[in-house]
Amino acid sequence: MSEAQTVEDEVGVVRDLTAFQQNILTILAKEPMYGLAIKRELEAYYGTEVNHGRLYPNLDDLVELGLIEKSELDKRTNQYELTRAGQDAVLSQLEWVFEKFVTDEERAGEIEALVDEQL
Repeated sequence: MSEAQTVEDEVGVVRDLTAFQQNILTILAKEPMYGLAIKRELEAYYGTEVNHGRLYPNLDDLVELGLIEKSELDKRTNQYELTRAGQDAVLSQLEWVFEKFVTDEERAGEIEALVDEQL
């Protein structure tokens, strides 16, 4: 498989992710986390409980897609970390959103202000 095909396949995978899966990747972009910490972040974002039956199958799917890595912290706790492909997926989504949102200098300035607030 050529590098161009690999990039095309990764872009296709990113397009097929659910918003919930994209939110998991976004959370993990900050730092590696264990499942319960991811659950809490999602619950804070959604303002409602996130069931284990929803979270863990989605984490497993993202591991299978190579977007996150799963490692064992102890016998009961797994840690999840974004892979390079996962980082690329987050950047690809941001690029697409920016492409749609930034239509003039004023909107570009709004994005710049958001980035500056994070630094």
